[in-house]
Amino acid sequence: MALLTFLFFLCVSLFLHKPTTAETCSTSCRGGGPEVKFPFGLNADGNRNDHCSYPGFGLSCSNRTGELVLNLPESGEFLVRHIDYETQHIWINYPDICLPKRFLQSFNLSGTPFDSKFSYIVTFFNCSASEVARIGLRPIPCLSNQNYSVVASQTDFSLDSTSNNLRSRCHPIRTVTIPFVWYDWWSGVRLEWYNPDCRSCVERRGDCRFKNSTSQAIGCFNLPSQAGRLPKSARYGIIIGIGIPGILCLIGLALFVGSRVRTYGRRRNLPSIEFSTSVSLSPAVIIRGLDGPTIESYPKTKLGDSGRLPKANDNTCPICLSEYQPRETLRTIPKCSHYFHANCIDEWLKVNASCPLCRNSPGGSAAITPTISSSSSSSSSSLLSP
Repeated sequence: MALLTFLFFLCVSLFLHKPTTAETCSTSCRGGGPEVKFPFGLNADGNRNDHCSYPGFGLSCSNRTGELVLNLPESGEFLVRHIDYETQHIWINYPDICLPKRFLQSFNLSGTPFDSKFSYIVTFFNCSASEVARIGLRPIPCLSNQNYSVVASQTDFSLDSTSNNLRSRCHPIRTVTIPFVWYDWWSGVRLEWYNPDCRSCVERRGDCRFKNSTSQAIGCFNLPSQAGRLPKSARYGIIIGIGIPGILCLIGLALFVGSRVRTYGRRRNLPSIEFSTSVSLSPAVIIRGLDGPTIESYPKTKLGDSGRLPKANDNTCPICLSEYQPRETLRTIPKCSHYFHANCIDEWLKVNASCPLCRNSPGGSAAITPTISSSSSSSSSSLLSP
């Protein structure tokens, strides 16, 4: 039993144990930011041997602020504001919150796994503050001061009156191509990636990661439908640790129920035994009648002409209740002082070997005292019958 218990807890521990790779991959920076999951990883140089991140998806924590940072080889470091793993989009911004300044210097996505479906050709202009106010444009705060204002305009709209006014009244600084912007076009950029493609796995609430440590092939693990599946060895351990004790319990229960059913059946088949052993009856005495020769041996008396017995107050037969007549024959029972008509007492003694009045048993009678048997239902019922 101790071995079965050990195997059971071993299987449970294997089921609850997480992969080693998931335990060693950091998921956040001390300065906050979005959760870091595959294909990203806290690996600034994008090392191919790192099992936490796909090549080119290395992130790092800023030494100055502790925030999550993405390093684009041709454009420098950017703060990571949000990551949508289901749509595979990432939102980034320049550390000093002045993304247009980065666009003016250099912004290039070549050599990175990121792209943008939408891009714009934008020209930056240096204008006087009064001119910008007159035209009604919004200056870029982080590039402007009290003496001049920097504005931007899409050069595709060359026929637009505002663009023509800028070209005639302001000094063009630089024309650049920028990706899709987030909210205000200088406040953040949304990029996307296509490889590796983990969207289907994320939608199914699985874990996307490398299949093994020797290739860049990815797989989807820990899907909800597979979360409860265990290796064969673990399943066999559970069967041994839980199944066998369960079967033994069922066998024991079946034996117990069977014994109770058999006991109940025996009790139903023996109702007279239960009655005779549970009810205490007083012993009964059965006296049988006397035979003819015994009766004839009892003394007789013949009445005289008066028809009366000497020294008797009552001159009536106790059995037939008729008066004695002269010259009638009477009989008395030994050890008894009562007289009866001979024919009356003879019939009485044939079925009752005792005096009808005093119940004394004469000599020669046989008294039978039966015992009560618990093995026969008829003996119990005969003792109760009148």
